[in-house]
Amino acid sequence: MPELPEVETIANGVHARVHGQRITGVWTSGKPQTFKSPEAEIVDALTGATIDSVRRVGKTIVMTAARTGSKKQKDPVEFLIHLGMTGRLLVSVPEAPLPPHTHAILTLADGREVRFVDPRRFGRLSIHHQPATDNLQPATSYAGPGREPLTIPLEDFITLFRRRRTPIKAALLNQSLLHGVGNIYADESLFRAGIRPRRNAGRLTREELAKLRSALRDVLRRAIKLGGSSVSDYVDAEGMRGYFQIEHKVYGRGGEPCLVCGTPIKKITLAGRGTHFCPHCQK
Repeated sequence: MPELPEVETIANGVHARVHGQRITGVWTSGKPQTFKSPEAEIVDALTGATIDSVRRVGKTIVMTAARTGSKKQKDPVEFLIHLGMTGRLLVSVPEAPLPPHTHAILTLADGREVRFVDPRRFGRLSIHHQPATDNLQPATSYAGPGREPLTIPLEDFITLFRRRRTPIKAALLNQSLLHGVGNIYADESLFRAGIRPRRNAGRLTREELAKLRSALRDVLRRAIKLGGSSVSDYVDAEGMRGYFQIEHKVYGRGGEPCLVCGTPIKKITLAGRGTHFCPHCQK
């Protein structure tokens, strides 16, 4: 499943290509698993609207659009795109072959198309309505289920895990605490912080949590710079793969020697997820 760096990369790429464009038409596939909002509502909300921005909130891409000066829709609307396991959001020219499993197409005024493709149909599309304020900023913009890992202050980060009785790996995957962190970046940040994934979150010291926060932010920022990790189906808005997988220290390296100490990387199942760590470097 695409995690924070992959979703950030896609959102930034789509924004750079389509912001300011008017949506002239919307097509949906009719596959009910894909749509959290009625398809007719999505079509009605987006057709004729101009894309103001595309950004990431947690693991969700948020496209904000509005009909400027229109009596039909004065308030901005947010189109929420969750990629699920295999979802892709691509900006294409209309003559490009339509990929199988395309479930939504936004046709833009310049003729290009924003295509949502999802073979396994775990992705979700929905509309989030919000009232506009006097300064044109959304008053109730979609905020996601948890805190933002890249901007959360240290004291708030420490408070999130205080008295938590779950393993720290499971806590990092809890989207109601920190949204956007998934299996890859939980494993990689715990390795860099020197913390074993089974450690009780509530028993980590202040120093350990500070180190974990720093490691998590560094890993996420580095992954964003390299376009994310392409270990499965992930590609960016142009269909290009990311490169952070070449810098993975533990994820996907079960049985291979640790790049720091040479100890074989161990793989276990924790919180229902494959979990990788170094028994020597992580305490």
